[in-house]
Amino acid sequence: MKTIGNLRIHDIVLIATLGIGLGFVTPSSAGAYLIDLNSRKVTELGSLGGGYSQAHGINADGQVVGNSNTAATGAHAFITGTNGVGMTDLGTLGGIGSAASGINATGQVVGTSYTVDYQQRAFITGPNSAGMIELGTFGGGNNSWATGINDVGQVAGYADTAAGRDHAFITGPNGVGMTDLGTLGGDRSWAYGVNDAAQVVGSSITASGAEHAFITTPDGGGMTDLGTLGGDISQANGINTAGQVVGFSYTAGSEERAFITGPNGVGMTDLGTLGGNNGVAAGINDAGQVVGEFETAAGEYHAFITGPNGVGMTDLNTLVSLPAEVILTEATAINNMGQVIALSAVPEPQSYALMLIGLLLAGLMARRKQKTYLLYSR
Repeated sequence: MKTIGNLRIHDIVLIATLGIGLGFVTPSSAGAYLIDLNSRKVTELGSLGGGYSQAHGINADGQVVGNSNTAATGAHAFITGTNGVGMTDLGTLGGIGSAASGINATGQVVGTSYTVDYQQRAFITGPNSAGMIELGTFGGGNNSWATGINDVGQVAGYADTAAGRDHAFITGPNGVGMTDLGTLGGDRSWAYGVNDAAQVVGSSITASGAEHAFITTPDGGGMTDLGTLGGDISQANGINTAGQVVGFSYTAGSEERAFITGPNGVGMTDLGTLGGNNGVAAGINDAGQVVGEFETAAGEYHAFITGPNGVGMTDLNTLVSLPAEVILTEATAINNMGQVIALSAVPEPQSYALMLIGLLLAGLMARRKQKTYLLYSR
């Protein structure tokens, strides 16, 4: 399993609020935008008073969820209105911060929040984002993280076991009940996406110690290894109604490449890059349009979108008119209406004001971008 120093990738944590107190900063993505590919309209989502935000999920109405700095200390989960207009603070489970990762057609939001005793717990809200409800953990575990939700309210994510190992889970409708999905033979697994058939995708440690992307059968049954593009690491980040899966995989040459599969996870196709060596796919809609990030020939990262079924990678920055100095560095999700949410880099010295707002919660998106953050090992 790939490490940074002596830390496993899945032990990378962004601790936004604690970072503020410690004086750490990061030049990570800081501005969130909704891009309408039909009208070419660009909507800046704003913030909860703290200046910066990140967006991670969008539904068919264009309601966006993510996390934003508040005027006080801490970053909170948010939801917007239709087409990204207006931002509402979803609060926390009593702790110092929260982040939202997904939203369904009825406006149920999922994510992760600190509790008053500094544990990290998955949450779900009611329809129209009403009320934050803790989903709990597996028996004996302390922490859990929710990463995706389908239209009946089944939540995917991962939680600590009594042995202190993350295992992927799926819940029943409206977040009721947490089922351990097991692993691919190793001791850990992580779920990052779920479709309306309750096919779950993510990654798991295998019996050999590698980390491979997986897909389950409907209702979270039977975990299937999706393999890799030749390397020893792959991860699935999203899935559509046909079961097309996207994510990233290492090649035999240690390049990180975005991939798409056919229906039900069959076959892994390298989406290529636009000049550089690396790329990550973050989301997919029902037409098979894929969004994510790619490395340019100059070594920078830009947001990308493809055509249907992953054909034709295009730099999202070339499709819209953006404010001066704004570069869309990654696209995180796309809906069936052709609306994309993307993040931008902040030029120096403004990036040093970001103060690790990031995702503050272990694992929500830490594997999507392997950059330099405040690290610690669980």
